[in-house]
Amino acid sequence: MKKLINAPEAVLSESLDGFARAHADLITLGEERKFVARRQLTPGKVALISGGGSGHEPLHAGFVGYGMLDAACPGQVFTSPTPDQMAAAVEAVEQGAGALFIVKNYEGDVMNFEMAAEIAGREVARVLTDDDVAVEASTWSIGRRGVAGTMVVEKILGAAAEQGRSLADLVALGEAVNRATRSMGVALTSCTVPAAGKPTFEIGEGEMEMGVGIHGEPGRRRVALARADAIAEEMLEAILADLPGAQGAPCLLLANGFGGTPLMELYLMVEAAGRILDKHGIRVARHLTGNYVTSLDMAGCSLTVTALTDEMIGLWDAPVQTAALRWGR
Repeated sequence: MKKLINAPEAVLSESLDGFARAHADLITLGEERKFVARRQLTPGKVALISGGGSGHEPLHAGFVGYGMLDAACPGQVFTSPTPDQMAAAVEAVEQGAGALFIVKNYEGDVMNFEMAAEIAGREVARVLTDDDVAVEASTWSIGRRGVAGTMVVEKILGAAAEQGRSLADLVALGEAVNRATRSMGVALTSCTVPAAGKPTFEIGEGEMEMGVGIHGEPGRRRVALARADAIAEEMLEAILADLPGAQGAPCLLLANGFGGTPLMELYLMVEAAGRILDKHGIRVARHLTGNYVTSLDMAGCSLTVTALTDEMIGLWDAPVQTAALRWGR
């Protein structure tokens, strides 16, 4: 294993310290590194809180700031944060209008966020993301997995929260965005968890895992490596079959890298996906391309399509200032 680390057991703590040092204008680090919080909170605004296992950076800490999250709770690599982390985050950032948990559909995350809501002593609601169309259930999940579409939900809800919308309104909007969002990924290599020191799974030089999960969970099947056009077509075929609302609606196309894929290849996938969507008569009104929901050093990518309403477009375009997204302000 070759990684820029001092010791496997110190990777997360030292990374969080570096994150706080680099982005001190935007965020603060909670006591015992339980959470990353927005430096400037807005009184009377619903607090948006998310989190999950580390290794998916910039999700979630990179989306803490104006126009997105108020706090994010980082667990150990690929491991859910604990309920006391989330309860501490609520205590630190809730400003009198309640808190909304945005939770990816993994068993540990769901259970621990539910426990946190019970012990927080504040009004807390939840939006569950389950945008992965690859499989109906997989390792750590009951039902579909929450993957890259989670950051789409966080961006749109973050903008709506800045407008002062109520907790109930944000829940309804978040559920609508999740229903309008579908994703699928492909892995060309495994990832390597520092504490394990070896690849999470074995994959041949001429193979790929179609429908892989963001923790390296098995996808639909192991197949021979194919051309980018064929990969994009299979992913979009699955996405569009499950997202009938995309036909005739303006859409967002998110081409998301898993951490080990260069931007040159991601933009090539954007072009491949764009041609396919053009053939289906689907208009891509907004693009986002880059490494946003990663899987450590895995080579591969996911495609996410969100069928946008006019309201969602306005909220997507709204100003945001976080470590990972900065535009319009």
